[in-house]
Amino acid sequence: MARRTLEMDASTVKALAHPMRVQILRILRLRKKASVTSLATELGETTGATSYHLRQLARHGFVEEFDDSAPPEKRSGRRQRWWRMAVDELHTTGFGFMDDADTREAFTFLLREDLDDRGRRLGNWFATAREWPEEWQRASSDMSGNLELDPIQTRALADELAAVVARYRDVEPGPDTRIVDVQFAVFPTDTDARP
Repeated sequence: MARRTLEMDASTVKALAHPMRVQILRILRLRKKASVTSLATELGETTGATSYHLRQLARHGFVEEFDDSAPPEKRSGRRQRWWRMAVDELHTTGFGFMDDADTREAFTFLLREDLDDRGRRLGNWFATAREWPEEWQRASSDMSGNLELDPIQTRALADELAAVVARYRDVEPGPDTRIVDVQFAVFPTDTDARP
């Protein structure tokens, strides 16, 4: 199945740059779907505020409402509204949003939130790793290193790593499947004078 990618523009960057909207996307990526009520409870917000932010995210193509098809006997009272991601990945190219005064603050906020979230997830793994079965402890990996590459080679490395991740998205899940967090970043170090 083709990956649904949302290429971020000034409008989507500004629409997403809100703490609650970032949290909503984190939850939907992890849970695959959520009702307005369950999102509001998890966020500690009202259903009205949660619904408002979901509608704003939907307006910009991040999320979509769908029919959960739960049997009527499982529903109580009003029909529950369910939401899920409308895209598989968000994509930006370069750092042009930081050059534009209209998007600089929003884009910087999103970069900071992404970095903080990555750190929290990795920190949580290190803090809880010994609680996981031995097979999961052995399956995990953490690595960092330096290579000497030019810009073309660096782009090729990043594309190849992304292709490996994409290939594993298409693998049929095994019997002991869990969501696995994959983090990588490819960027030049600042140890030498910049060209």
